[in-house]
Amino acid sequence: MGKVLVVVKVLPKDISINLDELYQRIKENLPEILSLKGYKVEEIAFGLKSLKLYFSMPDNVEGGTSVIEDYLNKFESIEQIEIEFISLLRE
Repeated sequence: MGKVLVVVKVLPKDISINLDELYQRIKENLPEILSLKGYKVEEIAFGLKSLKLYFSMPDNVEGGTSVIEDYLNKFESIEQIEIEFISLLRE
């Protein structure tokens, strides 16, 4: 069983949301199948920032990235989720 890296761009509902705190909340209750490898806060424009999350997960998960999307959609402070990149990880 291999693993894949999934890069997810998260847009908050409001510019006042602290993205470092949001990352910590996301990290706290991850489904067992997911591993959060890191994150980066990126400036978009006019004070708007996005949170880029780096997940690792098995490559044979039924439904693919829907596990990540379903988990992140539970957070009220998240407006939009975009899967930016998926790549097989070498062992």
